[in-house]
Amino acid sequence: MNPTGSGTGPGTPKPAAAKGPAEGGPAKRPDASGPAEQPDTSGPPEQSDVLGPAHLSDASDVSGGVGPLCLVTGATGYIGGRLVRELLAAGYRVRCLARDPGRLRDLPWRDRVEVVRGDVTRSETLPAALEGVDVAYYLVHALGTGSDFEKTDRAAAEAFGAASRTAGVGRIIYLGGLAPAGIPAAELSPHLRSRAEVGDILLACGVPAVHLRAAVIIGSGSASFEMLRHLTERLPVMVTPTWVGTRVQPIAVRDVLRYLVGAAALPPSVNRAFDIGGPEVLTYRRMMERYATVARLPRRLVLPVPVLTPSLSSLWVGLVTPVPAGIARPLVESLRHEVVCQEKDIAAYVPDPPGGLTPFDDAVRLALLRIRDADVSTHWSSAALPGAPSDPLPSDPDWSGGTVYQDRRSRAVAAPPAALWQVIEGVGGRNGWYSFKLGWVVRGALDRLSGGVGLRRGRRDPHRLRIGDALDFWRVEDIEPGRTLRLRAEMRLPGVAWLELHSDGAPDGSSVYRQRAIFHPRGLLGHLYWWSVAPFHAMVFGSMARNIAERAERAENAERAEQPAPARASTAPSGAPSPPPSDPSPPA
Repeated sequence: MNPTGSGTGPGTPKPAAAKGPAEGGPAKRPDASGPAEQPDTSGPPEQSDVLGPAHLSDASDVSGGVGPLCLVTGATGYIGGRLVRELLAAGYRVRCLARDPGRLRDLPWRDRVEVVRGDVTRSETLPAALEGVDVAYYLVHALGTGSDFEKTDRAAAEAFGAASRTAGVGRIIYLGGLAPAGIPAAELSPHLRSRAEVGDILLACGVPAVHLRAAVIIGSGSASFEMLRHLTERLPVMVTPTWVGTRVQPIAVRDVLRYLVGAAALPPSVNRAFDIGGPEVLTYRRMMERYATVARLPRRLVLPVPVLTPSLSSLWVGLVTPVPAGIARPLVESLRHEVVCQEKDIAAYVPDPPGGLTPFDDAVRLALLRIRDADVSTHWSSAALPGAPSDPLPSDPDWSGGTVYQDRRSRAVAAPPAALWQVIEGVGGRNGWYSFKLGWVVRGALDRLSGGVGLRRGRRDPHRLRIGDALDFWRVEDIEPGRTLRLRAEMRLPGVAWLELHSDGAPDGSSVYRQRAIFHPRGLLGHLYWWSVAPFHAMVFGSMARNIAERAERAENAERAEQPAPARASTAPSGAPSPPPSDPSPPA
């Protein structure tokens, strides 16, 4: 099973379900010791009884509390990996079910959760995973695993529901797909039909359950968003199928997570599906146009044609985007149907945040911010908020997060780190860039001709740099004195570029020079630009790394040569008279 991203079922509620820490302290399971909870007779909770926006983890404190225990299936997936952090920030304890616990090793919250090896398709592994659990999140599906994924999804949901009932779980929360209104199940795409069936199975399993139904989730790493983003960025002119006119109600990932966390505190009498969506209803074509505007891409020309079937469309999507065909086809087939929320009953339990739900443009803007910082922030402090829902995670699919091109170089340097750093901090201005001077001059001239700043700015100080300094057509974005310098390009480019220069110490007192050029392309022109200049990288960046290392070594050798030689010890035999001191005065 893969980790992810109608009506009221006949489940039998328990006497009490686990409630969230926002309700005045940790809740107890029905069979736990301590005061019993009062039955919920007041209807929809007041706003103070639900999880508000403060529980979204823009804060860095994600230590687990002593609250109810939540099991998260699909913790290596797009939604699950982000949900764990939100639950920890809200004071819940978290247990993760994983087929391969090693895949969770590099996640930032790994040391704050319990991990159980298991698989929802192997029923014998479920009792241990569900033991003592108050709230179980079902965030897995078999999408992309083959033509029989509906059968796999059905069997897994039935096993999970039965095991949850036996274990005394207080609530199940499932994130599924928003199904179109008035369409018989037989006419739905296999993807939407399977999602709806799984929701119905869990609602009928005898444990209070909530089925949250969402359409397109906007966030870097979401398969739907990655498809939208790559289609828009890579195709200035698009011959598209008619489904680009389908209306959908997208929702930001931060709002999805807010609903998922809030659902844990619902009273046990609630056993139903809820539609969740953002504040806008847009056609797929309009979403592409709005994406292009936010991403500062030229206007896209969209030409719908009626001859592209879903099968042909999915092949086309597979060629243009990195989304695997096994995932792209079900998504494309689902776009035949209009998916718009028919109700907003969830607001009675999880009210909108004070500023309202996230608009589409803001969700895209935040996703692009995380994409831009995704690779750079692995080595650098960033202005981005730590731990925000759209942050990239190590467990995200390889095809998520957008394209980031890199050119990496490293060299051993026979000089201490301080000597290497002195050369690094001296780049630019009159010192130049230590490689192919004519190439840099030509690039600067071309930048000026296109309206850019060129190389004319030089540098503020010949020896020292500080954050914010202009440096030819770069700007110092961050600096760790003695260790790292990061420059952001201000030349005219179809994308965003950085240059990192790094001095590392070696055990023998020497150093290692590391250099990384990073480019995040904007649109098809950005990709073409990178590949057009890639053949020159060895000449420019390779010689730059070599010359910086050699300059540091020469400076170190010159400094050693200027130091006075230490006094040489006498080699005369013990007891032999020492030679007379030489007369420093010149001969007469």
